[in-house]
Amino acid sequence: MSTSEIGRPATLDAASLRELIDAGHTPRLLDVRTAAEFEASHIPGAYNVPLDLLKEHRDELRNHLDENVVLICRSGARATQAEQTLAGIGLPNLKVLNGGMMAWQAANAPIKQGAPRWDLERQVRLVAGSIVLVSVLGSMFVPQLKWVAGFIGAGLTFASVTNTCAMGMMLGKLPYNRGASCDLDNIVGQLRESTGERG
Repeated sequence: MSTSEIGRPATLDAASLRELIDAGHTPRLLDVRTAAEFEASHIPGAYNVPLDLLKEHRDELRNHLDENVVLICRSGARATQAEQTLAGIGLPNLKVLNGGMMAWQAANAPIKQGAPRWDLERQVRLVAGSIVLVSVLGSMFVPQLKWVAGFIGAGLTFASVTNTCAMGMMLGKLPYNRGASCDLDNIVGQLRESTGERG
């Protein structure tokens, strides 16, 4: 069962995943970060299926994910959302990499490095912090701007409580965070090649 009785997804820690890979029993690794984050660094052999694309095309992807799947993101939050999405369409054997890429890197596990980029969570902090700072400073001249800062604060609180982030999803759609691998046909083609499926 992929989800525990209290609604939490099954997890796999970095050491256990590394043991599976080293033993030649690599599960299907789906990295649900943005294409830019994936290109900056990822676990060798992982497939990039950004969370928004996974949610939108879960039924098409389901036909190519009938084996053990480990979902990966930066810290585990987006991977947990991906697990809920895929579990909702009946996909068995789902696990979330506990602590995500942060835990994988902390374990000194193998990483394929690319050009360094800011991860999505850092981008959200920059944008939200900048809006709040400008709003507070601007409110000295236009008092109503304090409500912009309040709105951002409410949005961050809601994001924390629901474990979602609308700002992150919007930033994920920017060209900076997109890449060639964000194409559904490309992703499905890669998944088919890895299992020897015939189109």
